[in-house]
Parts: sequence; C-alpha cells; structure tokens
Amino acid sequence: MVYFHSTLTYMPSQKRAKLNQLLSQWPSGTVAVQSWLSQRGVSRQLAEAYCKTNWLHRLGRGAYTRAHDHVDWTGGVYALQTHLHLATHPAAKTALQMQGQSHFLPLGESRAPVSLFGASGEKLPAWFRHHDWQANISYLTTTLFPPATSLGLTRRDLGSFALTIAAPERAALELLHLVPQRESFAEARLFIEGLTTLRPRLVQALLEECRSVKVKRLFMFLAEECNLPWVNKLDLAGVDFGKGKRVILKGGRFDPKYLISIPGTANGPEESGT
Repeated sequence: MVYFHSTLTYMPSQKRAKLNQLLSQWPSGTVAVQSWLSQRGVSRQLAEAYCKTNWLHRLGRGAYTRAHDHVDWTGGVYALQTHLHLATHPAAKTALQMQGQSHFLPLGESRAPVSLFGASGEKLPAWFRHHDWQANISYLTTTLFPPATSLGLTRRDLGSFALTIAAPERAALELLHLVPQRESFAEARLFIEGLTTLRPRLVQALLEECRSVKVKRLFMFLAEECNLPWVNKLDLAGVDFGKGKRVILKGGRFDPKYLISIPGTANGPEESGT
C-alpha cells in the first residue's frame, strides 16, 4: 500500500519504500517504540527525520505515534505488551468494563479511571508515565498470582489492534484486591453481583493459584451472598483459605464462615492480613 504525502516527492525512493512498509505494519491508534522501529530499519535519526517531515509524532523519549493519529491509553498499553513484552494489562474494574460489565463510569468518558496491573518489579517507561492520556491511570504491581502465569488473561479486539486483558474471572479477584484501599466494598459487591456467567473451572483454577487469603475469602463470601449460579460447581477443598481472621474494614459485621469483617453494624475483629 502506498501512502501519499507531499513530502514523498522529495524523499529518496529507498526511504519512501521503507516508510510505506513501516506504516503498513503499524496499527493505527498505537504507539511504536524505538526498538520496534529499529527492527524495521528505522534508526532514531531516521525517526526524528520523519517527525520533521510530519510523518511521525514524538510522544516521548523512544516512543512515536503516526502523525495526526488519535492514540489513547489502550494504544500505549499495546506498545507495552507487544513491543516491550511487559506483563502490564488492563485489570480489575477496567477489564470488567471493557467486557460489558459496567455499572458506573463509561470507559470512554473523559478522565475515566483506568486500572493497570503489572508483575512485581516491572516499571513503566517514562514516555507512558509522563504522557497525558486523558485518563486517571492507576498502575499497580502485584504478587496476586504467580508471575509466569497467564491464567485468566484473554485477548480483547479493539479494532485495528488487540490487547491482553484480565478475563472477568480474574478481573473480579483483582477488583477485590483493591478493596478497601482503592475501591469501595459497596461498588465491588455490585460488580460481583452481576457476574452470573463466570466459568467455574477457571474460577476454581484462579482460586487455587491466587496468593491472597483476603481476596479468596471475600470473593467466596460475596459470590455466596449474591447466590451466583456457578458457586455450587466449585470444589473449595482444593483452595487454601489460610488461618486466622482478616479485616476488610475495621468495625463491621463478622462472617464466621470466612472469618472476615465486612461493612455492617456489629464490631468486627481487629486483625488484618493479605
């Protein structure tokens, strides 16, 4: 495919062919990092030359977009996953919203909150951290699941590109990981209440892999309280729920089955843990 532009007339044929090939491999709406460009024969110097001729736009150090292309945070995450091979993925409430489980703020609304989870020790590049994505992005590295596992991750088609995101089963556990420090118990309960079609085999596997006692107990408490239809297909004998009491919110109702204190009227225990 040939991309027409007035500056092509003045561009050497070799560079023109390289640019056409580059643009044909570059999904619209996404960021490209320098390492990806270099693999396609576009050096940093050549990339900067393309910026001067208005073919590319420099987003930040080592990161570019196609000129006049609209790129939101999903296009940035595409580069993190596809070019830099980071484990960063849309998680928790954001992943649920991307799959139609939205009870509150629509995903596309200006300054929408976005939750990204990454593996422990990973750090987002400066170009992603410093760019204004027109969204309130929260990035959290966790050990909620073993670092090498892809369990509960799925691909989401966004048109010209796709992202790896948390499937509803994993996103639900990630959401509860944020309660109560970053997400409210009441809002999380509303999301869990709507998850009537979760796959019990995947839920089972995730509960067995999940490293947070608090998350597993709270998940099962809410699933049972909401009478979700897949609950009776789980084998909880294979799930490690730990020992001792856990506090979701100090002062509240104590559940004797899962040994957690949740918002309520009676005073709960004063211990806490993960």
